[in-house]
Amino acid sequence: MSKLGLLAQIEAKPEYADKVEALLRDALQLAQQEDHTVAWFAFKLGDTTFGVFDTFDDEQGRQAHLQGRIAAALTEAAGTMLSEAPGIRPVDVLAVKLP
Repeated sequence: MSKLGLLAQIEAKPEYADKVEALLRDALQLAQQEDHTVAWFAFKLGDTTFGVFDTFDDEQGRQAHLQGRIAAALTEAAGTMLSEAPGIRPVDVLAVKLP
């Protein structure tokens, strides 16, 4: 079971909501290439509010993800497409149910 995670909340500017959604959908391909990312979820909470939740087996994997291509894409988007910097919080995973 993965023990560590990250929870990110992303707030898009209204005129860029579709582009942020597309960026997150496309980021799945990047997540699939990350050896240390066990599970990765992108989701939509509202018209302009999105999120990402991912899990890792160890701190090394979590740090590698934070320095990877998805984080870089979000950082690049923050200047134009986001209304504020993404709120990224480390979490401890307590229990998991997966297929």
